[in-house]
Amino acid sequence: MALTAGTAAPAFTTKDTNGNTVSLADYAGKTVVLYFYPKDDTPGCTKEACSFRDNYTAYQGKDIVVFGVSGDDEGSHQDFTSKFNLPFPLLADVDHSLMKAYDVDGGGYAQRVTYVINGQGQIDKVYTSVNTDTHATDILADLGL
Repeated sequence: MALTAGTAAPAFTTKDTNGNTVSLADYAGKTVVLYFYPKDDTPGCTKEACSFRDNYTAYQGKDIVVFGVSGDDEGSHQDFTSKFNLPFPLLADVDHSLMKAYDVDGGGYAQRVTYVINGQGQIDKVYTSVNTDTHATDILADLGL
């Protein structure tokens, strides 16, 4: 069962696509869109990532950061990012610590769940039913953008 809106977002520190350390605390004061997906370079996950890519400019300049999270390693994320020109970082959750903290571990793969975390570290919105084609624009609409 995914975490609920109104609760504190679990803190995390992990590596991104390029091996940089990323912590939720680094983004205090910003809205964080943390979307979990099962696997790099699979049909639904590709559609979802490309939805964020194609709408990424609408997120820029608004103190919003987007992170995709799966259990894939940095090398897989690099290939996926390069193949589809993804402009945002993917987080490598190889030990599934983020999936477990956010209660989306689906037995080895992340369940497709997205959290919108406000600048105070609280979960504002949880998406457990995701249309991979329109997910990025659905979030923008909910944020009033």
